[in-house]
Amino acid sequence: METIIDKTKTALVVIDLQKGIASMPTQPYDAKVVINNAANLAKAFRNNGMPVFLVRVLTSADGKDRLAPIVDGENPWGNRKMPADWSEIVPEMGPEQTDFIITKKQWGAFYGTELDLQLRRRGIDTIVLCGIATNIGVESTARFAFEYGYQQIFAEDAMAGRNSEEHNFTVKVTFARMGRVRKTEDILAVLE
Repeated sequence: METIIDKTKTALVVIDLQKGIASMPTQPYDAKVVINNAANLAKAFRNNGMPVFLVRVLTSADGKDRLAPIVDGENPWGNRKMPADWSEIVPEMGPEQTDFIITKKQWGAFYGTELDLQLRRRGIDTIVLCGIATNIGVESTARFAFEYGYQQIFAEDAMAGRNSEEHNFTVKVTFARMGRVRKTEDILAVLE
């Protein structure tokens, strides 16, 4: 099936390509591959005057707004302190002056943020989604986007999970039901 992208109604949404998350091991693609592919998408979007939304997760200094599941009566995250640059967007992604930075406090980029508002104000009805981790931040964002009625294109090789099984299940089962799964080069070809 041919990929058609309306450049006036499509935005790129990049999930959690920040220093603290991108430094962790990922599969089936190394984080460097994911970042390179996402950066190429961002460049193409910017060159076409299309919006780029860079999403990061950031918690307060005391960490009390961090999601903290209780497992067997204890928080498995403990009271870990994150490095000072943990939430900084990786330099390969910019950000550029025209980009939008969305700061979230949980897995998905819609809940408790202005992402939906900013997309709708720009007449966006389709998002190209990528980032780390496929089955956590990207999938949580995709589920909200689907429920909000956005069309979605998933840049499969511009995302990765903690292991290949989680990534592949999300891409082949969940994302295939919510939108179009494509390789970065296929999306770039449409934008040229």
